[in-house]
Amino acid sequence: MNFAIIAAGEGSRLKQEGATVSKPLTLLNGDVMIERLIRIFMKNGASSISIIINEKDDKLKKFLRHLQENWPINVVIKSTTSSMHSFFELSPFLKSGKFCLTTVDTIFREDEFETFINAFKESDEDGYMAVTDYIDDEKPLYVSTDKSLHITGFHDSYSPEYRYVSGGIYCLKPKSIEILKKCVANQMSRMRNFQRQLIAENFSLKAYPFSKILDVDHVSDIKKAEEFLNQVSNTTE
Repeated sequence: MNFAIIAAGEGSRLKQEGATVSKPLTLLNGDVMIERLIRIFMKNGASSISIIINEKDDKLKKFLRHLQENWPINVVIKSTTSSMHSFFELSPFLKSGKFCLTTVDTIFREDEFETFINAFKESDEDGYMAVTDYIDDEKPLYVSTDKSLHITGFHDSYSPEYRYVSGGIYCLKPKSIEILKKCVANQMSRMRNFQRQLIAENFSLKAYPFSKILDVDHVSDIKKAEEFLNQVSNTTE
């Protein structure tokens, strides 16, 4: 199975708050954020890991070149206008079978991720989307589902019947790339609009609940992420 990481943002909010390294190189309890993701992907049978980074991050370029010596990593260096366009740049590496795509700052329980990946590998669904009822995002994407957790819509605004928000981890079949191409050709942007288009095209997408998924957008989020990972470590020991 192929995996992919979107790490093309500039982490402007972190920099404004005093961060001295780019978001992918941020340390979480001593682990480099992007290396943690790569390690988790390798544990889950990654045949390749494709990563897009922006053109300005020379330290990250050097760091990934070092990791390429030991792991099957493809690196795309290109600044893009949105995460959907970053996905588009990675898509040539994702055509050979089921794949998993995530942003670099997605923090989750490793055991939950493993069951999520295994469930998708065994499923006939067009896609599995990680969701959580833990909401700590400035602009959450709310997810509506039916009783069997098949996704019926993606929504910018809250409604009481929306229990979950998107966790930013996407497992999809290669046929989704054709929808992605249509979105780009129609000058659409943002991953959430691509997700909406999948529903419009009658893709069968299933929500897969995680107990908690965090994003690291602010310096204060680093401490939250470290505390969460420490709690997880203590409960699994």
